[in-house]
Amino acid sequence: MDYDQALKYIEGVSYLGVKPGLERVSALLGRLGHPERKTRFVHVAGTNGKGSTSVMTASALSACGYKTGLYTSPHLARVNERMRLDGAEIPDGEFARVVSALASAAEGLAEPCTEFELLTAAALLWFAEAGADIAVLEVGMGGRFDATNVIPRSECAVITNIGLDHTAVLGDTVEAIAAEKAGIFKGGRAVSYEQPESVAAVLRSAAAKTGTELTFADFSKIEPLSDSVEGQRFRFEGEEYSIRLLGAHQLKNAAVALTALDTLRRSGWDLPAEGVRKGLAAAVWPARFELVERAPLFVVDGGHNPQCVAATAEAIRRYMPGGHCVILMGVLADKNWSAMIDILADVAEGFVCAAPDSPRALPAADLGAELLRRGLHAEVCSSVPEAVEAAKALAGPDGAVCSVGSLYMSGAVRACFGLR
Repeated sequence: MDYDQALKYIEGVSYLGVKPGLERVSALLGRLGHPERKTRFVHVAGTNGKGSTSVMTASALSACGYKTGLYTSPHLARVNERMRLDGAEIPDGEFARVVSALASAAEGLAEPCTEFELLTAAALLWFAEAGADIAVLEVGMGGRFDATNVIPRSECAVITNIGLDHTAVLGDTVEAIAAEKAGIFKGGRAVSYEQPESVAAVLRSAAAKTGTELTFADFSKIEPLSDSVEGQRFRFEGEEYSIRLLGAHQLKNAAVALTALDTLRRSGWDLPAEGVRKGLAAAVWPARFELVERAPLFVVDGGHNPQCVAATAEAIRRYMPGGHCVILMGVLADKNWSAMIDILADVAEGFVCAAPDSPRALPAADLGAELLRRGLHAEVCSSVPEAVEAAKALAGPDGAVCSVGSLYMSGAVRACFGLR
């Protein structure tokens, strides 16, 4: 099986969609010799900030000398992005080899695995075979029945910011969603983002029931020092750090990562302060308020729900000239895009609409019609490259553009700037 054949095999089960449950992936991993039992993990669940927290944690672990895996989703351009060792994507040949092993093991299973389950199994197998000391696993959706939860108890379970998303599957209150995400608690230690009291109570209850020692990151100990489009410097619990990721919310995500790393340190992991500092400073996470061009100032952000977009709007006020910009927007139809418009309207000089590359995409014309109905300036484009040029023209060389609404959109926009 070559790389293209491996991709076709993985994509060949996309029709199954999302099917929460651990039975299928457990059966597959059993046939592969249980690679999930051969690596230690940091397991990261939450609604927003999972990827940023995961990449900062993994980068710090690598900088401290540990061979570190990182598993995230979705990808922006290539599926290889989802699984990395010490920051390097899985090579095409390795991906093909691992997927070939999966395909052989999956023959005759009572029920086929979903696309996400196959990718999770591929990452777990690769990390085990590569001899990773530890791997940071980002939950795909929820926690309790997410395929990543097939792992044994993690070295540290992490819960990032919790909000309303995937409500049809996870529940329609933040408390119900928190209970699903706390399904990754299995004893040992856990760290959480500061949460509203009702959510924190759910997490504390789940921790108590599973014998998990739960620590909440203390955001009162964050002291911002400097902030620009080049990055941020801050002090946390007396130590000074710098990160490339922009926005006040990223300081909070960094505090969660640092609290998790301190938890690992207390468990016996050798994590010198200087290594942690270097790791955080080196962490890069594309499409999270990422500056890709300066004239006009052009930022790509993957915000895809109201909570994410609120952080994006705050960053626009902080970094963009005059606190406003042209919004290049593309969304998935099953997201709360109406609420996203409500938030972005206050910082928008105008909207340019395009459809993300997804069968779930809202047609650009439908998005544009809603914006016009609200009395907002909207231009509708038939492709992402056309939309990028239209947004730049609307902004002018001294203006600013922010692409937002979907990670699927972000990959296509970044490609227009030669990025992948």
